[in-house]
Amino acid sequence: MSATQQLPDVIRDIDRVSTEVVKQASQYASSIFADVAGRRGGLHGRIAPLSQKSKFCGPAITVEVRPGDNLMIHAAMALAKPGDVIIVDGKGDQNSALMGAIMVNQCIALGVAAVVLDAAARDAEEIIETGFPMYSVGLNPNGPTKFVPGRVNHPIQCGGVTVCPGDLVIGDADGVVVIEREKAPALIEEAGKKVAAERKRIEGIKSGEALRPSWLDDALRAAGVLKMGEAL
Repeated sequence: MSATQQLPDVIRDIDRVSTEVVKQASQYASSIFADVAGRRGGLHGRIAPLSQKSKFCGPAITVEVRPGDNLMIHAAMALAKPGDVIIVDGKGDQNSALMGAIMVNQCIALGVAAVVLDAAARDAEEIIETGFPMYSVGLNPNGPTKFVPGRVNHPIQCGGVTVCPGDLVIGDADGVVVIEREKAPALIEEAGKKVAAERKRIEGIKSGEALRPSWLDDALRAAGVLKMGEAL
């Protein structure tokens, strides 16, 4: 592509994280992936699930909208494939909802895995009853407009994290984590190791054999809280 050519506002074809990676990643909590990714990738806590039972994993369809307008979310839904996660940069706006029960029922019929809004939603009770994973920054009964252009499947910022189309998105009661598509396969094995280590740590706590972390004294010395050779 030459310097004078521009990408279309709506990119129809993207490279998604593989279905096998999604299947394997779905075994693990969002916190596990945040840890093995270097304690990064977690969206700001303002983006929370409507239901604490929410859990999902899938490739990202990215959407950028102007505050209060959901035209491009409709475009994204028209392009989404079963298992996709629609993730929206709504600029954190809470003056009106970008999605409600009608659009969620459409997402369910299309096989969309989840929706993540850096913006408000509405019809919370109806959405929770469906069991569909909806994440938003809050609720507002005001409806959106549907006439302002935006972009689909371009890199976006959502909850302070850069998200590219096709990236792996994992969500549960703790929130949402995004893992770069290229890095996701390598982190699956690391996630398994992390879970095994955490289980061993919890077993040590419950048995009374390891009531404090083995690294604590060294960390306190490095921080200058304890002198060299000193221990708690």
